[in-house]
Amino acid sequence: MKQEKLPAETIADNLQKMEGWVLSQDGLSIWKAFRFKSFVEAFGFMSECALAAEKFGHHPEWFNVYNKVDVTLTTHDSGGLTELDFKLAARMDRAAAGRMPDHL
Repeated sequence: MKQEKLPAETIADNLQKMEGWVLSQDGLSIWKAFRFKSFVEAFGFMSECALAAEKFGHHPEWFNVYNKVDVTLTTHDSGGLTELDFKLAARMDRAAAGRMPDHL
């Protein structure tokens, strides 16, 4: 089932409830930089998120170097952001909890 693209007001409301996620300049995606205690923590985060993404049928664009994972979420077939993007973002935030250093 195709997801409906969210209106700008809903996107803004969702982003206000989330820490660290940033709307792209074109308004079509959200982005977050995750920084972990180690490569093992980053890899564990990615593994947990990969399982969730597969379950949702919605996959992130991400880039990993050592303890850093940069994530971009969008729904390509809807041409922008949908509820799936925010659902996966919230799941990623839960997966990151306890893996990131306190000082970040």
